[in-house]
Amino acid sequence: MEALLSLPALALMALLGVSSVKVTSGGQSRLVERLGKYDRQLQPGLSFVLPGVEKVVSHESLKERVLDIPPQQCITRDNVGIEVDAVVYWQLLEHARAYYAVDNLQAAMVNLVLTQIRAEMGKLDLDQTFTTRQEVNEALLRELDQATDPWGVKVTRVELRDIQPSRGVQQAMEQQMTAEREKRAAILRSEGERDSQVNAARGRAEALMLDAEAQAKQQTLLAQARADAATRLAEAIGGNPAAAEALRLLLASDWMAMGQQMAQAPGGSVLMVDPQSPAALFTALRNLQQGQG
Repeated sequence: MEALLSLPALALMALLGVSSVKVTSGGQSRLVERLGKYDRQLQPGLSFVLPGVEKVVSHESLKERVLDIPPQQCITRDNVGIEVDAVVYWQLLEHARAYYAVDNLQAAMVNLVLTQIRAEMGKLDLDQTFTTRQEVNEALLRELDQATDPWGVKVTRVELRDIQPSRGVQQAMEQQMTAEREKRAAILRSEGERDSQVNAARGRAEALMLDAEAQAKQQTLLAQARADAATRLAEAIGGNPAAAEALRLLLASDWMAMGQQMAQAPGGSVLMVDPQSPAALFTALRNLQQGQG
């Protein structure tokens, strides 16, 4: 009979002994209360808890965790409605402070983050919310880390994940972007046409300049050649008087052409020459041709 009575006692003692053994994994933490009062924090490994006297009241991870912040309606400084969501990376550094300082730690952190996001968005215009995202992340990190420090929490990083303006604002932005693109395209086209016209005009001017220079050189060379020929011919005639008659016959056809040139000259032309002097005739013809050239 005594043996039978001792069996339940032994079973109870075994059950109590098993329930008093606690194994804490690495990166985990357990809080133990003794008679309703905080006593100690169990470290990773094997620990013992007195049944009926001590109780594990909290079991949390000490690893870095991610807190997903749901989309939140915000109003910017220029009164534009936007929807913002974010992610917060945080780590529990002091388990006891987090457990006894705040009730429902994650819910408290979510509300705190939403409040800070609304405050930061209210300081910015709509355009700034897209261009200063990194600055907003850093400001949120500083403020949240300071606010959660009494809870034994370390906020390691804050990232604004998405910023969505209202549908009407999105349509207005798209229209503005389309107008800006069309404006830039029109400016580029006009600049291209202007450059093309300038290049064409410059090319024509250079071509005319080159043609004028070529004609001037040609006229200069031709006049020089005529002058040299006239000089040599005059010297030859002056040294051989018998050649004068032959020269008059050779220049008879030139008189006809010279007459036509004189008739076509603007305002008319008068030629004063000694008909008895071949050299004078040739010199007058040379001067007339140079004047027409």
